[in-house]
Amino acid sequence: MIVCNGQVLAQAKQFDVQEVQTIVATVDLDDVRSYRASIPSFGIQSSRQTKGQGFISCDTAADSRMKSDNTWPKISEEIALKFHSSEEECCFGPACWLWDFLRRSGAAGFFLPLSGGADSSAVATIVGCMTEMVTKAAQEDPTGHVASECRKVCRKSSELNDDLTPNLWVPSSAKELANLVLHTTFMGTENSSMATESRAMRLGEAIGSYHLSIKIDIVVTAIIKMFTLVTGKRPEFSSRGGSMSEDLALQNIQARIRMVTAYLFAQLLPWVRGRSGFLLVLGSANVDEGLRGYLTKYDCSAADLNPIGAISKLDLKRMLLWGAKEFNYSVLDEIVEAPPTAELRPMADGDEEGRDHSQTDEEDMGMTYKELGAFGRLRKISRCGPVSMFHKLCIMWKHLPPSEVAAKVKRFFYYYSLNRHKMCVITPAYHAEAYSPDDNRFDLRQFLYNTKWSRQFAAIDELVKEMEDGTKTD
Repeated sequence: MIVCNGQVLAQAKQFDVQEVQTIVATVDLDDVRSYRASIPSFGIQSSRQTKGQGFISCDTAADSRMKSDNTWPKISEEIALKFHSSEEECCFGPACWLWDFLRRSGAAGFFLPLSGGADSSAVATIVGCMTEMVTKAAQEDPTGHVASECRKVCRKSSELNDDLTPNLWVPSSAKELANLVLHTTFMGTENSSMATESRAMRLGEAIGSYHLSIKIDIVVTAIIKMFTLVTGKRPEFSSRGGSMSEDLALQNIQARIRMVTAYLFAQLLPWVRGRSGFLLVLGSANVDEGLRGYLTKYDCSAADLNPIGAISKLDLKRMLLWGAKEFNYSVLDEIVEAPPTAELRPMADGDEEGRDHSQTDEEDMGMTYKELGAFGRLRKISRCGPVSMFHKLCIMWKHLPPSEVAAKVKRFFYYYSLNRHKMCVITPAYHAEAYSPDDNRFDLRQFLYNTKWSRQFAAIDELVKEMEDGTKTD
């Protein structure tokens, strides 16, 4: 920005797809001299200067500042500072990051497994924002750097017009660009609901992506048959009489097959569409799930890039509501209201076809996303261990008895330590949150902990007993 005498005269964009921004302002140097003279401290400094530090002569004539019509340029006036909301920062920042990575990588676009849930929909919205920004910049200057990079990514740079002059193609709309660079696929199973498939399809249409809906049951069945053939045993979900180990294994194989399928499609979809190159796979695990470890190692959280890996679930939902209005993606309102679900277990008896799945993330995790956000900030930013976190949460959560706060803290630290190893292979993410659990870059703490936390949990139990005894005495 350009500031004169404490007044902001010009401000560059905080987020932009251009490599360089140039801003200008016209300043009256007499105003600067007058302003400095009005401040006593500047006068004292000037009186103490040694000789030879006076004015610097300049050979440039004052007349050269005049315009061609012999008028003086207008002095720039003060402007109001532009501040982005947190929702805008969550969208514009990762959008610029993705564009910079895409154009530098030589890839032909992105591939996103789109489940119809809030996280993958947030990633799709961010890419949609990227296409809006790139399209606008390319249309404003078809010969500029952004337009040139856009043609390169879309494989349009080598095309010529009929008169053999270079074709300065630019996308006519953000949807046209999205159809070229964003490939979304709903990877359903027999456990998926029609509601999430419908939301994924409608969001793909709203953004303009190249969208597919596929079923991966045939692959899941083939792997289970192979396991049964080798071991003579067939795993079952817990709702059908299986153990928890069987249940988790059946959930995880669905998730991991989606990762393998994603990379297959990312490598071959450009060939299917008659284009060259490859696609970058986008992940969609938010910071809270990474902190809690609520993800399958090497599932769709394993990708090339993750634009939301350091953004909390609650911030993502607020961003989706903003995106619904900003980009006219009306289906996002419906996605925000839907309960988060992995859809990896069979639907419960009585669930109606077309309704949302009965399995929910918060029920599986044993804690809410709001609670996870509090745990994350206290663990990373405040560097709290179990005991100090219990102390702080007893004050923050006065509506809960100490015993319940203790149970929540213990549950968090158990799963935090149990799943910490997953952070060692987490996908590179846009750094937007101070409590990012990405240990490769932002969180260098150990990844092997004693999951029992014997000493700390015993100390918490003693504190709970003291608090409860004190309450009874009062």
